[in-house]
Amino acid sequence: MPTVSPQTRCLEPSSQPWTYSLRLPHDARAARVARATLRVVLHSHGMTGLADTAELLTSEMVTNALHYSDGPAQLRLRSMEEDRLRVSVWDSNPRIPSPFHTPPGPLTHHSALTEAADAADATHGRGLLLVRLCADNWGGYPLTDHHSGTSGKLLWFELTPHQDAFDIAA
Repeated sequence: MPTVSPQTRCLEPSSQPWTYSLRLPHDARAARVARATLRVVLHSHGMTGLADTAELLTSEMVTNALHYSDGPAQLRLRSMEEDRLRVSVWDSNPRIPSPFHTPPGPLTHHSALTEAADAADATHGRGLLLVRLCADNWGGYPLTDHHSGTSGKLLWFELTPHQDAFDIAA
């Protein structure tokens, strides 16, 4: 697996698929480490146009993973066709939160905007709403490994270069 560092120069978008995985301890610094890793990986693969939105949504998902589970989490970054990025976060809690239990539909963005307006003064609970507003696609599924006895869930979202989270969230 290739390595990346902050000194890695920005390259043109890669035509070859790539995947990076990062195991995150149950620690308050995990979201910061996930954001920094994500930014370096996207920079090194010429996908800097997705960095701000991906960083925002990854931070929310890693924070939720650590808040709602008592074990470690894992971040997975994967390139897909046509400059599409998939970010996945695994944690040990098997409960799939809304909206990840159903795929996005044609009115998803409208209902998310309505929900955002209703929750404008809320102090928590808006992280997954940001995913609904900013991601092109998302999903989740429970995971069980009968051999190791581990379980949990994997939540994911996908981004393409056409969307800017800060324009939508503003």
